[in-house]
Amino acid sequence: MISAIDSLIGIAPAMEGHVPVLAAETLEHLAPRDGGVYLDCTFGGGGHTELVLNAADCTVVGLDQDPQAVARAAQIKERYGDRFCFHRMNFETLDQLEEGPFDGILFDFGVSSFQLDEIDRGFSFRGEAPLDMRMNPESGVSAAQWLATASRADLIQAIRGYAEEKNWRKIVDAIVAAREKNELSTTTQLADLILSCTPARVRFNSKLHPATKVFQGIRIAINDEIGVIERGLPAAFNQLKIGGVLCAISFHSLEDRVAKVLFRRWAGRPEGSRDNRPQDMRETLCELLGKRPITASDKEVAQNPRSRSAKLRVLRKIK
Repeated sequence: MISAIDSLIGIAPAMEGHVPVLAAETLEHLAPRDGGVYLDCTFGGGGHTELVLNAADCTVVGLDQDPQAVARAAQIKERYGDRFCFHRMNFETLDQLEEGPFDGILFDFGVSSFQLDEIDRGFSFRGEAPLDMRMNPESGVSAAQWLATASRADLIQAIRGYAEEKNWRKIVDAIVAAREKNELSTTTQLADLILSCTPARVRFNSKLHPATKVFQGIRIAINDEIGVIERGLPAAFNQLKIGGVLCAISFHSLEDRVAKVLFRRWAGRPEGSRDNRPQDMRETLCELLGKRPITASDKEVAQNPRSRSAKLRVLRKIK
């Protein structure tokens, strides 16, 4: 099965260099069929969408809140016509879709490769840019605005909680001091501030830039990414046909934790070590396809380093 899927992946060229993660594994579990209707909740570059469209004579509905995804969706529309439909929207409101229910639904959480590569969006510190980080730059507040006004508790939540940064105290203190001087308006200013708070032994021994996790934590905070997932996954489960498959790809431990807890809840399994409810108090609505999350092969990681932290969880709805 995987060899046939690999050939499909070879047919669909990566759009502008975008490579969808865990493509073969996702396609194997979704198993697109002729006449099926599928939902890609995180369209991004359209890589997963195009793989599904190439796998069968089916229909795909794509969602993305990023205005720059509209042009990429238009390219897919031009190639596949009525078999593809795009809505510019946040997947947390997918219960408002006219389409559905769906034979398969896919999530690929987090920031897209396109957003990371567009320096002026402020997601990366690889170049000087306004400190923005909004997935939808037409709503909400930028990272610079958020850092200027966030409470100390919110800063701690982003840097200790979401970024899981051990050096959070020094970084929070430095942010509070710097924002009083209006010194946090660009990506390099924030990256340099974080670097200045990082002990030399950590700077020299770490494979990651010290700012990597902090940028991620702030991005998660200003886009309410965990809250959106907590609302979007149940909405998707409700839109899934009986027998339909739900795939969730995460890149952050908090994203994966939300998916793990919800998937186990719907499968009638303990949600954690402290969940001691008897079985008759649980309802089994799905079956989990695999005991552990699926991760990228060494070959994929070598070809696409972004896949290194990816985890895929899959379920099939049974009632």
